Amino acid sequence: MSGAALGLEIVVVFFLALFLLHRYGDFKKQQRMVLFGTLLAWYLCFLIVFILPLDVSTTIYKQCLIDQEAHAQTPSVSPVLSNQTTPNTSVSSSISTQHVCYKPWSYIPDGIMPVFWRVVYWTSQCLTWLLLPFMQSYARSGGFSITGKIKTALIENAIYYGTYLFIFGSLLIYVAVHPQWHLSWYELQTIGITAANTWGLFLLVLLLGYGLVEIPRSYWEASRQGHLLIKTYFKAAKLMTEKADSEENLEDVMEEVRKINESIKYNHPLRKNVDTILRKCPVEYQEKMGRNMDDYEDFDDKQNTYPTERSLSKLHKQVIYAVQRHNRTRVQWQILLEQAFHLEDVAKNETSTSRQFVHSFAPAEPVGWFRRYIYTPTVEWYWECLLKQWFYRMLAVVLSLFSVAVVWSECTFFSTRPVLSLFAVFIQLAERDYNYLYIEMACFITIFFLCTCVYSTVFRIRVFNYYYLASHHQTDAYSLQFSGMLFCRLTPPLCLNFLGLIHMDSAISHQAKEQTAYTSIMGSMRVLSFIANGFYIYYPMLIVILCIATYFSLGTRCLNLLGFQQFVGENEMTSDLIDEGRELLRRALQPAVVKTSVRQRERRKRQRIEDGENRRREWRERYAQRDEVAARNQTSISEMKETNYGETLNSNTNRQAKYTRSSNQSGRDSIELLQDAEPLDFNAETLTDDPLQSDPGRHVGGRYLSMSSSRSRIFDDV
Repeated sequence: MSGAALGLEIVVVFFLALFLLHRYGDFKKQQRMVLFGTLLAWYLCFLIVFILPLDVSTTIYKQCLIDQEAHAQTPSVSPVLSNQTTPNTSVSSSISTQHVCYKPWSYIPDGIMPVFWRVVYWTSQCLTWLLLPFMQSYARSGGFSITGKIKTALIENAIYYGTYLFIFGSLLIYVAVHPQWHLSWYELQTIGITAANTWGLFLLVLLLGYGLVEIPRSYWEASRQGHLLIKTYFKAAKLMTEKADSEENLEDVMEEVRKINESIKYNHPLRKNVDTILRKCPVEYQEKMGRNMDDYEDFDDKQNTYPTERSLSKLHKQVIYAVQRHNRTRVQWQILLEQAFHLEDVAKNETSTSRQFVHSFAPAEPVGWFRRYIYTPTVEWYWECLLKQWFYRMLAVVLSLFSVAVVWSECTFFSTRPVLSLFAVFIQLAERDYNYLYIEMACFITIFFLCTCVYSTVFRIRVFNYYYLASHHQTDAYSLQFSGMLFCRLTPPLCLNFLGLIHMDSAISHQAKEQTAYTSIMGSMRVLSFIANGFYIYYPMLIVILCIATYFSLGTRCLNLLGFQQFVGENEMTSDLIDEGRELLRRALQPAVVKTSVRQRERRKRQRIEDGENRRREWRERYAQRDEVAARNQTSISEMKETNYGETLNSNTNRQAKYTRSSNQSGRDSIELLQDAEPLDFNAETLTDDPLQSDPGRHVGGRYLSMSSSRSRIFDDV
């Protein structure tokens, strides 16, 4: 089993990171470089968390071997002092005979863990401080070429990288000026690691103080179906506001694209950049803009003002952001509707006497074997209406106890005599019996809970619209890479803090014990004693204040006072938004929506599109035949009347030249008619609602504009 546990966890952690990236990212649309960078950052951080318990058990086994060797080398007792030292000798002999070290099942051979930690740590640090910031700017850039994007990324990160060089250069100058400071490369490396961990610990305590309270409270509130439904109404009102804002923003950006698309034609050097922008637009806007193009005309002779490449890059960036935000709010609205409808179904079924769960909507997918034989309507009713509430309450109580233990241990982990840290007590009790499986499970559960509190806060936090992790493949590239940066900066100090909680870090516990391979890579913190003996010990105590502030929702109340809409108990604004959300959901429950599911509506939409394609094909054939007959008749009539009606022919020729543009306009209008996927009834109420008649200079005669425009040629067949 030597090394098998390490290899197994490496594979399992990779698929875990891949699953999370698939949930939040989009493998089909996002750039491969963005996905690879985020996957690598998440994978390395999760790997540190999962492998660290194996390092702890291996270190305890090595410490056992050291103690056994020390007992074996204990000198024999002198005969002169035999009478005085007999009791101690018997105790020592009993300890030496009972001191037997058992190799753990997950033992990792010497030399593997130091190399492993060194590769993982320095790779994650290069990602978070160098590569990911550059990749963020590269992915967010609106450039049209790789060279342009690299140039933009370097310019945006010039200040970022310049700050690093300035700090490092100042440190080197300070060391050179003071000869008494003989710092080696190892000590400089330790100072850099300490600086990075100090910054990470500062942010870690803030996120941990929020997660320790919010996670148990979220499960407790999830057990209250009524409270959860009211909060969903509140979210619906806020999301609808954001959805409307995103639609308005998209319309404004598409209007700018339309103007540029009309001004820059096929023969312009920047046309390929415009085509790149058009490919990023939604399909309906692409079709609408494609109908209004007049590429057969040459616009070089006109004195038009054309945009520059820089302005097109800026517009390209705005299009990417607007489209992504619009798609995200649209998907989130559909998900929120499903959640609200499910909670309303739960509220209705709680009073059901049949004890069978009844859904308001028929399932979109066919019922599988799991729901047919195991998760039946009766089982679903007992789970949703009875058992789920108590399960969430019990889970909230257990998580609350864990949170209390973490807060207590963070405030007392520096005390080694007596040992006050609860996690250190648990590990030392298991260490006496060399129960390595218990040690690894206790370490894994503890560090997993800490990571859950920190990482869940990273997934929940939102910085306006610049950083937001949205599930169902709706997270943009900037947010994905920013989360990877945060994970790489938070995970090393989190692991060091965990080792301090269980007294496995000698820089904090001040005990002469065998160090873990992870701690040896971090270096000795005694190089900067004011950080090791001050900041690392007393700053985590701030977590008590943060937990109290989170419990009373002080941050939420402050944001609400500043004008940001937050869910705050008995508040007038909150009540108004709850009523608004309830009304929005009631509007969503129209008869047409109730009768058809989402999948059925999609199927009908696709059927209408196919019918529209068939109608367009028929109209094209009909118009083609009509144009051929009209041209043939016009030619024959012209030849017959050439000698007898010369003057009439001249007048007809002038009229034909006058209305050439009108005829071409008629042809385009007929094509516009054929491209309408869902033609409406021809009545007086819908004459002016045609979305294709956005051009103010276009004739508005009815729904079927091409028919009214073609009257100029109605007598051409005669």
